[in-house]
Amino acid sequence: MKEYGLIVIGTGAGMNVVDVALQRGLRVALVEEGPLGGTCLNRGCIPSKVLVHAADSIREAEAAEKAGVSLRVEKTDYALIKKRMWDIVLTGRHELENGVKSVREIDLYTSIGSFVSDYTMQVGGETIKAPRIVIASGARAQIPPVPGLDKVKYHTYRTVFNIEERPESIVILGGGYIGCEFAHFFSAIGTKVTLVGRNPVLLPHEEPETSALVKKRLSSHVEVHTATDTLGVEGRDGMISVTIRDPQSGVKTVDSQHLLVATGVQSNSDWVKPEKTGVNTDDKGWIRTNQFLETSKPNIYALGDALGRNMYRHTANYEASIVRYNMFAEKKVTVDLHAVPHAVFTDPQVGQVGMTENDARIGRKIMVGFSRFYDTAMGYAYADEEAFVKVIVESPSRKILGATVAGPQASILVQQVVNLMNSEAQTYMPLARAQIIHPTLTEALASAFGALKPVNFEPEPHRHEHTQKDG
Repeated sequence: MKEYGLIVIGTGAGMNVVDVALQRGLRVALVEEGPLGGTCLNRGCIPSKVLVHAADSIREAEAAEKAGVSLRVEKTDYALIKKRMWDIVLTGRHELENGVKSVREIDLYTSIGSFVSDYTMQVGGETIKAPRIVIASGARAQIPPVPGLDKVKYHTYRTVFNIEERPESIVILGGGYIGCEFAHFFSAIGTKVTLVGRNPVLLPHEEPETSALVKKRLSSHVEVHTATDTLGVEGRDGMISVTIRDPQSGVKTVDSQHLLVATGVQSNSDWVKPEKTGVNTDDKGWIRTNQFLETSKPNIYALGDALGRNMYRHTANYEASIVRYNMFAEKKVTVDLHAVPHAVFTDPQVGQVGMTENDARIGRKIMVGFSRFYDTAMGYAYADEEAFVKVIVESPSRKILGATVAGPQASILVQQVVNLMNSEAQTYMPLARAQIIHPTLTEALASAFGALKPVNFEPEPHRHEHTQKDG
């Protein structure tokens, strides 16, 4: 058995906690079943955004006609798009590999690790142990029980980047952010895309206005089926036949060159077996932690996708900063998740932070403000008549509870709200007092806060009291 000062399971955001152990002279064991860097670098947000940027360029060229400019996309160089994607992935991966190899106090175990007893893991043929452990083991694709699916070659987010040539056609199962982003990319480069979702809407966790707009936009280029069951999958003449039941069109079969399964993710706890070291999970295997991100077992912490919530790399990085401090602190700090942001890089781009309106209504008085890009000078210049901003504020505190932006630069615009929500008062007053550069899309954000109206309460009438001094 090899003993270490710290074991880190997962080399995505888990890498962020390694240095604090090394600084204290501890040896560290890294356990990673895949390439170094985790999901984000190798099969998630970084490679997918290289692809999406190409798609955005194509759609912007097409939309330019509304602004008086006619452009023609002569070709899409799929090989170059893929090369640029792999260049950034492999550069980042190799930098991590070289960094790990250069530190004597780090041992890397490149296989699945499973707990076998308290603070003890079996990794390949080795048994390792440490008094402190960080579980950043991520998640993996959840495969639905569709008849025949196990008999065909399908892709998940782990393998879709390996498609060597531009597909002629692809069926995507799943209407979440992975499905919508890849539908945007493949349709833009000329692939015939069929998007199938069981949920009645796309992006079901977003605001209803967002879901409706994304479906409308994608439907211009993608065959979209929502509230649709996938009845079966079959390989036929080198193609994949997917039989679906749509509530409008009934049962139909779609033949496609490729199939991408993007129906959600599942915990890796069945691999890691945290229960054998006394770490509690919920009924789906997601690891439970307290406000310090410590599990039910002292000195074992967990972060990132392993928790089954807020599965974004920036959130995992933030959680890693909390764990990094708490592992060795006498007075621990608590995790603050009141302003978790995210973006969906589809058509249109979506940015969101905090609560949706439906969530915010529960147990509090709220005001909602809505504005359209098109009603500002820069929004008009963009010629996007559907892009919008929606903000939710608590009354009477003016505390920002949530915001959504759908349209050009949505992720950048919503970050301004994230910053406000992390200010001391968490209100929109700094934006209300600020000089906003004119003309910019930020004016649409300010307009939304300026249009706040009560939605679940009646405002109290203003009282004007007049006093008169005796003469």
